Amino acid sequence: MGIEENRNAGQNGVSGSDSSEFQLGSKNKYKRMKSEVTEEEEEDGSFSKENRDTKKYVFACAIFASLNSVLLGYDVGVMSGAILFIQEDLKITDVQQELLVGILSIISLLGSLAGGKTSDAIGRKWTIAFAAFIFQTGAAVMAFAPSYEVLMIGRLFAGIGIGFGVMIAPVYIAEISPSVARGSLTSFPEIFINLGILLGYISNYAFSGLPVHISWRVMLGVGIIPSVFLGFALFVIPESPRWLVMQNRIEEARIVLIKTNDSEKEVEERLAEIQLAAAGMANAGNNEAKAIWREILNPSPPVRRMLITGCGIQCFQQITGIDATVYYSPTIFKNAGIKGNTQLLAVTVIVGLTKTVFILVAIFLIDKVGRKPLLYVSTIGMTTCLLGLSLALAFLGNGKLGIGLAILAVCGNVAFFSVGIGPVCWVLSSEIFPLRLRAQASALGAVGSRVSSGVITMSFLSVSRAITVAGTFFVFAVISALSVAFVHTCVPETKGKSLEEIEMVFHHEGEWQGSEIEMGDAQRLMQKE
Repeated sequence: MGIEENRNAGQNGVSGSDSSEFQLGSKNKYKRMKSEVTEEEEEDGSFSKENRDTKKYVFACAIFASLNSVLLGYDVGVMSGAILFIQEDLKITDVQQELLVGILSIISLLGSLAGGKTSDAIGRKWTIAFAAFIFQTGAAVMAFAPSYEVLMIGRLFAGIGIGFGVMIAPVYIAEISPSVARGSLTSFPEIFINLGILLGYISNYAFSGLPVHISWRVMLGVGIIPSVFLGFALFVIPESPRWLVMQNRIEEARIVLIKTNDSEKEVEERLAEIQLAAAGMANAGNNEAKAIWREILNPSPPVRRMLITGCGIQCFQQITGIDATVYYSPTIFKNAGIKGNTQLLAVTVIVGLTKTVFILVAIFLIDKVGRKPLLYVSTIGMTTCLLGLSLALAFLGNGKLGIGLAILAVCGNVAFFSVGIGPVCWVLSSEIFPLRLRAQASALGAVGSRVSSGVITMSFLSVSRAITVAGTFFVFAVISALSVAFVHTCVPETKGKSLEEIEMVFHHEGEWQGSEIEMGDAQRLMQKE
């Protein structure tokens, strides 16, 4: 992905003068005359090899930075099954169940709010490490909790850690990635969330045969394992070059850029862009944070448009009911007519597998067809599936046809979510804000996402009792239809633009609302798929 663009960039860099000098990762320098550099040499020679090495390094950094997202996904997946055994073991009520499930999303906003300032103070890399440590503490407390109250304390720790993690990973990846591959790489956290959900579902099924008072503890305790891998990752991933420039550590930033870009020319161009964007920030002093929040809370028209796009897409991602679908999938399938905990948990594994497979589809498409076509396909598809699920639950009862359509609708819903609004939401949030606002604005968007998730998950059972599960999903279908209009009106295309170029799009209302990508592109994508 983006290989051809990078190769062309390399060719342009070579053809810019009669001789070009490249500083490679091995610290060897290669000088080639223009007439000597052929397309075949670039494909087969050391220049091409260096391109591949650079891409592998950036790819590895994106994977390691995304490990925190496995923790969030695992918690979402595992709690959907563990809550069945917790309810039986600790004799908790439906309201306590809603609180236990939903409180993680609400409390994670504290981590998200603190994440922006923390990442500016200690760096993106060490904020990722801090997030993992806090979550690990919470997971350990939950696994050994003797009562509902202690279980809630562990849940609070886990929520704060997740708040840090979901905010910082996309920001870090966006800041180390080349623009041609930024969309694909920034969607990695969403991929790992889906992988975590799948692992949580598998864990539920695998440990469901243990005694009730042990099974849910093992399920929750296994969530500590990804944190161990993250500890090793800290020895591999570098600090964000943009954060290093903000700290006036220019040479360190250049070293990181050399490792993550294909040519010395590209390194210097990106470094100049970052320095230009960071100009005026170095002398802001103690009033910097206040000035940033003042600009966010009393925004100029361009910043207002950025906030509408970034925070709006984050909220729509959650209020269409994806977390309710994932957390309460056993409840949904029980309402459709499936009996027995083992059968219910087995079906959720199918849902998790579907969600994971389609997020992989998204990563291959996001930098090829763009963000907006995927959003169109995603929101329209989700609306259709949510409406279908509502009708199946309402009119087809507990028969085999109703069960089959319910499973198909849930799998379709998570598939369309994963191919579009799931990963694209985080990509947009990490790339549309200017450098001076990026950490805090991204944190604000993550807060919107977590609050929306918490409200949905903490009210799902109560609302379902009031208007039935079918009625609840009809409401989600209506909200999803509104998200189609939001995408059409408020989301510009950002594919292939540098972070600084994206900022300029929001300075012109016509460019912001009159997008380069229209509904016809989404229709062609649907035909292609």
